[in-house]
Amino acid sequence: MDRRRYFARKIANALLTVVLVASFNFILFRILPGDPARLLLPKGKQPPEAVEKQRKAFNLDKPLWQQFIYYWGDTLGGEFGMSFSEKRPVSEVVVERIWPTVVLVGVGTIFATIIGMISGVFAGWRRNGTFDVVTTNLGMVFYSMPTFWFGLLMIMLFSTELRWFPTGRMEEPGADLQGWAQLMSLAKHLFLPAFTFAIAYVGEYHLIMRSSITGVMNEDFTLTARAKGLSDTQVLWKHVVPNAMLPTVTIVMMNIGFVMSGAILSETVFNWPGLGLLSYEAMQKRDYPVMQAVFLLASVAVILANLIADIMYYYLDPRVKS
Repeated sequence: MDRRRYFARKIANALLTVVLVASFNFILFRILPGDPARLLLPKGKQPPEAVEKQRKAFNLDKPLWQQFIYYWGDTLGGEFGMSFSEKRPVSEVVVERIWPTVVLVGVGTIFATIIGMISGVFAGWRRNGTFDVVTTNLGMVFYSMPTFWFGLLMIMLFSTELRWFPTGRMEEPGADLQGWAQLMSLAKHLFLPAFTFAIAYVGEYHLIMRSSITGVMNEDFTLTARAKGLSDTQVLWKHVVPNAMLPTVTIVMMNIGFVMSGAILSETVFNWPGLGLLSYEAMQKRDYPVMQAVFLLASVAVILANLIADIMYYYLDPRVKS
């Protein structure tokens, strides 16, 4: 397939997906139960005039089709409106939460990718051996384990009993640290949330990579490489692993796209001030503009990561060019 046609088709599909997701984003949060105008007012019985004033302030009194037009106009202009709960621009609320999520999910993703894929390679290469049996069973346990439950166990063990790490947050409240002390404090607060986030992906990458290695080992080109007299190391790293990487590329890239969405369960359990915790708080408060902004940002990140994976496939897999 011609490279320009292939890239143009993939980019067009990505743009169409963004449009559909953005439209669905508008509808999704307006079918949730509850009236955000009442949630913005103090608890207790409020006069109808106060509720109506809140509805007009956020254009909630307009028909849905008008709200949809306002929504698209603001979205194309990079504006997501005002936060219902914080009474300030959504862009400010979201931007200040991006960095904590990038740190948490980025570190966790790198750790999970390296450990999971390397262990999967050796498990698939020496399948049915002791290492394969032990790591594969552990991988299935890690992959199926509830994140919030595992996070609570980590807090009970390493924070409450051993007191090695803090129970949550990104920094010590009221502490004014600089330089190396600030970096060490961040590392201590980051360890448990990142480890909790990464452990499920370690199991996922291990299982996928092991399955890919096992399948590629039975291909004809692998037998040909052995027949040529190549060593096991050369067969593994020059022939088996490059071909086994192909099914894993899409999964890894999509998970990297989730960096912008945050890890809702990990951030909520450890009170980590990122996009995941922001999403949880916004859902509780029915803060439509914040929910829409986070959902759209996360969706665009995943679509972009998937587009990058498709482009990588063009260069990694010769069958795409045919």
